[in-house]
Amino acid sequence: MFILRRLASGLVLMFVISTATFFLLNLTGQDPVRQVLGPVASAEQVEAKRQQLGLDEPLITQYFQWLGSAVRGDLGRSWFTNQSVGELLSQTLPPTLSMVIGSLILAACFGTLIGVTASLRRGRLDHGLQVASTLVQAIPGFLVALVLALVFAVQLRMLPATGFTAFSDSPGKWLASITLPVIALALGSVASLALQVRGSMIDVMQQDFVRTLRSRGLPERSVVVKHALRSAAGPSLTTVSLMFIVAISSSVIVEKVFNIPGIGTQASNSAGRGDLPVVLGIVLVTVVLVVVVNLLVDLAQGWINPKVRVS
Repeated sequence: MFILRRLASGLVLMFVISTATFFLLNLTGQDPVRQVLGPVASAEQVEAKRQQLGLDEPLITQYFQWLGSAVRGDLGRSWFTNQSVGELLSQTLPPTLSMVIGSLILAACFGTLIGVTASLRRGRLDHGLQVASTLVQAIPGFLVALVLALVFAVQLRMLPATGFTAFSDSPGKWLASITLPVIALALGSVASLALQVRGSMIDVMQQDFVRTLRSRGLPERSVVVKHALRSAAGPSLTTVSLMFIVAISSSVIVEKVFNIPGIGTQASNSAGRGDLPVVLGIVLVTVVLVVVVNLLVDLAQGWINPKVRVS
């Protein structure tokens, strides 16, 4: 029942966001037909193209036509390239997911390690973490990406400055192409997660069950890793789901800096020229990813904390 409720709420979210996106994009005042054909097209050509795209129909009719096709899995075709939206997404989604998933893994590993260490070794390390986290979060993401590209790609020539290589083509080149974008995306998330883990661990380590475990002679490593960290993982998992949303939105800037043909770049370009089918397809896929990640986080919390399963 829990999974069904989550899926139902995800469907409602998809419907609301896609509907709002459809009507908001149609209120921008742009004429996509004129942009497709160019300023020199005749009025007859513009009218013929408008009929071909179905834009001569009332707006509510256009919406239900698109919705009916989307429910059947047909997201339409780009108004500018005539390429299938599904095919376009299959090309642009892997680069973005490579960066986002890589940044989450990096942030989860280092954020947890730093947060746990800071909670156990209070003092300078703890104060240093708080200061460093504040500074890192204050630095704009595009500036971090530019500095990484300048230092490691241009000056040191350790990694490529631009472009993306698919994993199927070359795993080594794929890893090299996403390393700098992943670090740029993960840096702020590491700081946020480290602070969250630090706060949760400090609260847990002061609870009675931790003192009881220590009084029974359990090794400190076992107390921290097997018991305290598991109890403190709930709020941190919620932070991870928020980090995924932030990484998806931040990927637009990172992809621009490193010239990666991902879904963020495609969304920016399509929105700028009013390519409605592509924008709506990207919105739907993004919402699906967010719903899936939130569902996985909820299931993970239920597995870690039995109280969550009961509630």
